[in-house]
Amino acid sequence: MKKLVFSLVFFVVGLSASAQTWSNDVAQIFYNKCTSCHHTGGIAPFPLTTYQESSPMAAAIYAAISPGATHQMPPWPPDNSYQQYLHDRALTAAEKTTLFNWLNNGFPEGNAAQTPPPPVYNVGSILGNGDLTVKMPNYVSNATSQSDDYVCFAVPTNLTETRIIKAVEIIPGNMEIVHHALIYIDHNGVESTNTNGFCSSPSSASTKLLSAYVPGAAPLILPSAAPLKLGVDIGPGSKIYFALHYPNGSAGMLDSTKVILHFYPPGTTGVRQVSADPIIADYNFNLPANQLTTLSAQYPNNGGIPVAVSALSVMPHMHLLGKSIKSYALAPNNIDTLKHINIPHWDFHWQGFYTFSHLQKIPAGYKFKGEALFDNTSNNPHNPNTPPLNVQFGENTTDEMFIVYYHYLLYQAGDENYDLSQLVSASLPEYQGFQSNEIHVYPNPFSEGAVSLSFEEVFTEGMKASIYNSQGAFIRDLTPQLVPGEHQLLWNGMSEDNNPCAPGLYYISVNRNGKFFSAKLVKQ
Repeated sequence: MKKLVFSLVFFVVGLSASAQTWSNDVAQIFYNKCTSCHHTGGIAPFPLTTYQESSPMAAAIYAAISPGATHQMPPWPPDNSYQQYLHDRALTAAEKTTLFNWLNNGFPEGNAAQTPPPPVYNVGSILGNGDLTVKMPNYVSNATSQSDDYVCFAVPTNLTETRIIKAVEIIPGNMEIVHHALIYIDHNGVESTNTNGFCSSPSSASTKLLSAYVPGAAPLILPSAAPLKLGVDIGPGSKIYFALHYPNGSAGMLDSTKVILHFYPPGTTGVRQVSADPIIADYNFNLPANQLTTLSAQYPNNGGIPVAVSALSVMPHMHLLGKSIKSYALAPNNIDTLKHINIPHWDFHWQGFYTFSHLQKIPAGYKFKGEALFDNTSNNPHNPNTPPLNVQFGENTTDEMFIVYYHYLLYQAGDENYDLSQLVSASLPEYQGFQSNEIHVYPNPFSEGAVSLSFEEVFTEGMKASIYNSQGAFIRDLTPQLVPGEHQLLWNGMSEDNNPCAPGLYYISVNRNGKFFSAKLVKQ
């Protein structure tokens, strides 16, 4: 019935002359909110970077962005009115209106030559080869129809000196079956491989979480340029501890996930240490069948934290019975709060670390607090038990968890004023090389003044060019500078609203009569 109604809508309004088009109105929204996952080689099952890729998916797109969609796209569970994060994928009300107008009017392409050039994405590793790659052994999932497969691998780093990690990229060997991967540093080398199907966490408290992979997750890139250099020590005798989850349906499928570590140069000073821990957790609870249950937890159990800390990111975690979850810091008066994350509609399939747009100061004396609602009734379509059963804390997906992880560090004056987006961007030039056969960039990297962009062929009428950052976010339209017959233009390092862009990695992306090409450029 839904498809019939959808088709009738297209028929009735399909001839509207006022329809918004892919080239003029819609492509840029897809570039900004969809293509970071939906590009060739990305984690999504199909790309959406061109009209030819997107138009056949019109009905699926309509269903995915409609109110009440089962897996609403783009996936962005956090409440943006509660806190702000990097890499926000949520559609604005205006963007949704544009998309619905386009879809309901027959999803016209418009003039293909007017399509803005798309973002540029690396296929495979985003950050490059790094300084150390640690790969788990080949493993074939033993998940069954009754239970998921949880396995752990302890792999030596073979380091001979202490190094400081500045970035971590987790690359699943088989995106189809890796539900999540938690990556720990076993500083003392005490962990061992466990493939009995029930291993999901390390045995020692000295083994510390480093980062996590879930579908859609970005690499962990710590600010590594002045004025803020963050890192995590890793030394001789250490191991990388992989804790992986393979869901039912993955039996017999092969995986070999790897972790790429990027280090500061030896002897680097002034690096502040980052930790990751389950600050909020409840390991002893019962969720009665046929009931909604609210849980709360705090840290510390009594009083407040002894010293001020700065929170870098937050990651709530529940399973299939989760309905909502939030965490915040509570003042000693038990009234004032510092909001960290609120997920009003929990989705087990979309979770991970959310990096704050600015470091969040939690003063001494405050406590961390979390609240969660679980729906263990037959009204919960994700309830794995029919009829519902009593459920406790446990590692399997059919069990439950109530945990909130944080990346954090000791507070220093002024931390809350740092713009993490700019600082992460400023750190990116260290990770990637750059060259282009179509566009010559000079100087590259550039710092003061403008960068020269010389093209092999002269500009043509209707040609378009845009600047994007490394995350695919639109920065500036250079099209007005493309004078037909010329072959060179300048970019002054400024954004569309004439603000200086932060140091970092950028792309110029070009559409010449339907042919797309690009080049990398670095601002220092």
